[in-house]
Amino acid sequence: MADQSQPYTIVVGVSGTSKSPTALHWAAELAALRGGRVVAVRAWRPTVPQTASRVNPAPLIEDLATVEAQHLADLQADVAEVLGADHGVEVRLVHGGRRTALLAAAQHADLLVIDAPRKLDLTNLPGFAQRLVYSAPCPVVVMPPRVSGAPRTPLERVASTVVRNVGEAAGRAGRAGLSHPQPPA
Repeated sequence: MADQSQPYTIVVGVSGTSKSPTALHWAAELAALRGGRVVAVRAWRPTVPQTASRVNPAPLIEDLATVEAQHLADLQADVAEVLGADHGVEVRLVHGGRRTALLAAAQHADLLVIDAPRKLDLTNLPGFAQRLVYSAPCPVVVMPPRVSGAPRTPLERVASTVVRNVGEAAGRAGRAGLSHPQPPA
């Protein structure tokens, strides 16, 4: 848990794609009620150029500081876009993968808030949010997709259409008055 001499601290994981608007708004409102602060965090690690050979060690980006500064500026812009220019949120770029970065940032926090990841990744079971909840040093709030207002993915749209059609077909099967058309005699 967090140090009692520090203000109530809420760490928010901010996605580079969705910008986590629901998580940011919810955390900012709670911090205002508790007289606390919000720390917006995004994981970052240098990427290997795509032309890198697998035989030789891949060269890293030459000016790492410039690339890191750009990622930090992107995070600041994303938070400002969601909460407004005078948001008062601390932004922090943390080196490492998503889970590692969030756990490190939440080490001295009172609460960790994330938007639930939207993509269906069956190779990564149990899910990211569940693994984060079980290893976090503080309570975790996960904003489910329906709460966050995120649009349904194409896979979710197709699945709901298939389920609806199968349900309708099963409901009509073998019921009097709903017979299949007969060919003319």
